[in-house]
Amino acid sequence: MLKWNSDDLIPAIAQDAASGEVLMMAWMNAEALALTRATGEAHYWSRSRQTLWHKGATSGNTQRVEQILLDCDGDTLLLKVTPAGPACHTGARSCFFQELTSDE
Repeated sequence: MLKWNSDDLIPAIAQDAASGEVLMMAWMNAEALALTRATGEAHYWSRSRQTLWHKGATSGNTQRVEQILLDCDGDTLLLKVTPAGPACHTGARSCFFQELTSDE
């Protein structure tokens, strides 16, 4: 059973299905999840724009969803994807490329 947060959202982690590399984390609402399941491509909810977001709709860097897993608590999704380009808006393959230093 899915456990949505107080904003009716659930975190979704995109992981490269082939390499296992974590690519990004985004949010999904029920509509984004339904679209993802219906189309086979990742759709997310943009909290800043308050709208649905089809990953790669403008950049071409789509994510084909191979599998959706739910964590043991039911409050986080793991999308195993085949990416068609970088996941990060900076152009990096993964959004996780900055190391946290001891000063931070």
